[in-house]
Amino acid sequence: MTQALFRALPAVDACLNALEASEPALVAATPRPLLRALVNRFLDGCRAAIREGRLTDPIRLSPEVLLPGLAAFAAREGAPRFRRVLNATGVVIHTNMGRSVLPAEAVEAVLNACRGYSNLELNLATGERGSRYSHVEDLLCTLTGAEAALVVNNNAAAVLITMDALCAGGEVVVARGQLVEIGGSFRIPDVMERSGAALREVGCTNRVHPQDYEKAINEHTVALMRVHTSNYRIVGFHSDVSVAELAEIAHRYGLPLIEDLGSGSFLDFSANGLPGEPTVRSVVAAGADVVTFSGDKVLGGPQAGIIVGKKAIIEAIKRNPLNRALRIDKMTLAALEATLRLYLDEETARRRVPTAAMMSAAPETLRRRASRLASRLRAACRERADICLVPGESRVGGGSFPENALPTTLVAVTPREGGAERLKRRLLATVPPLIGRLENHAFLLDPRTLADEEIPLAARVVREALETEDGGNAAMPPIAGL
Repeated sequence: MTQALFRALPAVDACLNALEASEPALVAATPRPLLRALVNRFLDGCRAAIREGRLTDPIRLSPEVLLPGLAAFAAREGAPRFRRVLNATGVVIHTNMGRSVLPAEAVEAVLNACRGYSNLELNLATGERGSRYSHVEDLLCTLTGAEAALVVNNNAAAVLITMDALCAGGEVVVARGQLVEIGGSFRIPDVMERSGAALREVGCTNRVHPQDYEKAINEHTVALMRVHTSNYRIVGFHSDVSVAELAEIAHRYGLPLIEDLGSGSFLDFSANGLPGEPTVRSVVAAGADVVTFSGDKVLGGPQAGIIVGKKAIIEAIKRNPLNRALRIDKMTLAALEATLRLYLDEETARRRVPTAAMMSAAPETLRRRASRLASRLRAACRERADICLVPGESRVGGGSFPENALPTTLVAVTPREGGAERLKRRLLATVPPLIGRLENHAFLLDPRTLADEEIPLAARVVREALETEDGGNAAMPPIAGL
C-alpha cells in the first residue's frame, strides 16, 4: 500500500506544469530553479506523511487535490525573506522592524538614485570629482547651526571615527553614569578602547559635578565627552553637568567637547508630552565641538551616523582612513537629503516625516483611526472575534524618551475560539505579517503605527488568520493544505 501511494505522487514536472496553468503570477514571480526546489520540498513532505501513516488515501495525492496546498506552500516559502510587515505595536521607532518609516519624498529620492546614474561624487559646476558629503553638509549646517558636517553609516560608526580621529593615544574624560550600552552589546567603553583612547571615569553612577572633570584633566587628556542617556534615566538623588558648563571647562583647558547625542532630534516634542530631549541645534549652541546622532531614530530618516561641529575638527575626522570604510552609499544619501529638506519647514516636517507625524498624533485623531479600524475588523471578522476599543499607551522606541508614554486608543481583538496567542502566531504567517501585542487575553492593535491605507489590509489579514484551520505556525508544515 505504501509503495502504491508513493507511485501515486505526481512528478515534479507535472506539478510545475499545473502551477504554470493555474498560478501564472506565482510562476512569473518565482525563479524557475527556486520553484522546482519548492515543489521537491512539498513532495518530500508528502512522502514523509506517507511513511508516518498520516496520508493513506491515494485520492489526496492527485494533482487537482495537491495543487491548492502546493500553490500556497510555494507562495509562502518562495516569498522574499526580507519583506514588509504591518506594525500595530504602537512602537514608533521599532528596531526589529526597521526603525523609522521613510517619508514619501525620501522613497522617491532613493528610486531616482537607483534608476540611473547620479552625481554622487561629481561636481556639476566643474565636471570634476566632488564630495558625496556636499549634498547634505550645507543642509545639516543650516538645520543645526554647526560649521561643518559628515555622515557615516550609523551612530556607532560616528562615535568610533570621532574617537579614532581625535582621541587615539590620549585620555578622554567621561562621567561614570554615562557609560551606556545602547543595545546589541554596543558599549561606549568598548568603542573608546577600539579607537585607542583611554577612558577616564569621573563622578558616581548617579552624580557628577564640574570639579570632577577638572580634577581628572591632565597632560594626557585629549577631550571631554558627554554621552546623552537617551535610552534610560537616572531619577531621584541625581546631578549632571550641562553641555554649556562642560563646554566652558573643556575650552578653558583647550580641549574639545564631544557629545554623543544618540537619538538626535531637530524638533521639540514637549507639546506632545515628551519633555527632556535636547535638540541637536541646542547642543551645538551650548558649545559642543562635535555632536554625533542617528539619522534613523527620532530624525525619521535612513540609517546614518551624523557628525556636526567645528569645521577644523570635522575636517580632521573626514581625513581619517576609517571614513572610507564607514561612508554612506547613494541610496542613504538620497534618502537623507530628501528627509533633511523637509525639516527646513518645521510644520512640513511634522506632517511629512512619518516618525514625527506618529509622535505628534493627537489622541482624538488616534481614537478616530481606532474606530475606523474597529469597524473594518467587525465587518471582516463577523462572529469569529469580539472587537472593542480600550485606552492604552504607545512608545517612541529606538532608545528614545524611555520614561514617556504616548496616550492612544487600542483596538482589542478577542477570538471566540483558539485564543489571542494563537491569533498572534497565525498573523506571523499572513501576507503581509501583522505584529501587535498581547494583553489581558486580547490581541491589541495600536493605530498610531498603522497608516490609514494599511487599515483595510490589517483587517484582511486578521480575518485570514481567524479563518485559518491550522492552529500552529502556517509557515511550518510543508503539507498544511493536505
